[in-house]
Amino acid sequence: PILMKLTYCILFLLIINTAAAQRVVVRDPMISGMLEQVSATHLEQTIRKLVSFQTRHTLSDTLSKTTGIGAARTWIKSEFERYNKDNGGRLKVSYDQFVQPADGKRVPEPTILKNVMAILPGTDPADKRMLMVCGHYDSRVTDVMNKKDFAPGANDDASGVAGVLELARVMSKNSFHATIVFVAMVGEEQGLYGAAHLAKRAKEEGWNVHLLLNNDMIGNSYGMETDLKDNSSVRVFSEGIPAVETKEQASARQSAGTENDGTARQAARYIKETGEKYVDQLQVKLIYRRDRFLRGGDHTPFSLQGFTAVRITEMNENFNRQHQDIKKGQESQIGDLPEYVDYTYLQKITRLNLAVLGNLGLAPQEPDEVLLLTTELTNKTALKWNAPAGVQPSGYYVLIRETSSPVWEKKFFFTETSAVLPYSKDNYFFGLQSVDALGHESLIMTPKPGK
Repeated sequence: PILMKLTYCILFLLIINTAAAQRVVVRDPMISGMLEQVSATHLEQTIRKLVSFQTRHTLSDTLSKTTGIGAARTWIKSEFERYNKDNGGRLKVSYDQFVQPADGKRVPEPTILKNVMAILPGTDPADKRMLMVCGHYDSRVTDVMNKKDFAPGANDDASGVAGVLELARVMSKNSFHATIVFVAMVGEEQGLYGAAHLAKRAKEEGWNVHLLLNNDMIGNSYGMETDLKDNSSVRVFSEGIPAVETKEQASARQSAGTENDGTARQAARYIKETGEKYVDQLQVKLIYRRDRFLRGGDHTPFSLQGFTAVRITEMNENFNRQHQDIKKGQESQIGDLPEYVDYTYLQKITRLNLAVLGNLGLAPQEPDEVLLLTTELTNKTALKWNAPAGVQPSGYYVLIRETSSPVWEKKFFFTETSAVLPYSKDNYFFGLQSVDALGHESLIMTPKPGK
């Protein structure tokens, strides 16, 4: 009897623990339907087509119809135009053309460069958010100035461009409150020149680039040297402290201890929650750096202009597939060739992007003037805010997490524009987001101290 009672107690505890760990996942059928349309076959076809141009070096041939960066960008633009025609003229397709001056390093003479863009305008006139997704279409071999030799760039970064094209193909069939911008960037390997130009243009023209997702190398699932094979994890790099922080903002951050709550870091948390909700067998790893150690990417110029920007990239890298001349090594083929891309893994990461863009594009805008009230000393936390412009939310989530937690731990739903919670602001961080009746959530706002 004692053994039987002990067995029942253990079973009861297991049931209680299992129930406590259960989490209901609710997916929007519209977003799930779009995810199903993301095709590994289409992604592979795009990569092989980009590789067929032999080299997409920034300084390569612009006159040939079959070889070089000129032929590549013409084809990318034609694909955007085909999606536009197939989907009822929803996309605005263009070149973002500029002259890159000689830099005495990787650009020996003034050169005409072109980013390729397709814009899906939002449907809410009061919603000025622009959600941007990009990859770079230029490629290189070992010598960054070698513009002649075969530089397939299948993973770096035809994979990112294939993802962007596939997103445009699928998402342009639908409408969103916010504007979505699909970009194939140029000049990344020469010095992030395409992204730097577009970020500067966005700043000067007053674009509200609400979030930029830079996809650079998202198709390799094998880790060189470590022999790790991982097709279920992806890294999101995000800076904690904004690059353009003012002295006043730095002082406020230091007082509140919110060095881990910059807009890019908050966006990364959003990407993790949303992506893992919609994409099966994928874990989003939050990397607390702007980019890999001492390295950079096309999100960096946007960060430097004050926009929220993150990098999405494969979990493990194979350096035999990056910036390499095509040759036979001692044990294997070296070079960034299409046969080494994991297309189902690329499909997952493309779906991650779609889930984030779709959920955010359908969500109401963030609440405005979010304040954490400091009128009196109390072990409760009071917040107030204003409703956003445009499509109105059904309510708001107040998010909380312990100060040592990398992700949000609890969400409390409110329909009013104020809330009081029995959690001390000394011991927790707080965030606020809008949500509609279908569960589409805005990005998270970090409250400011106020009265």
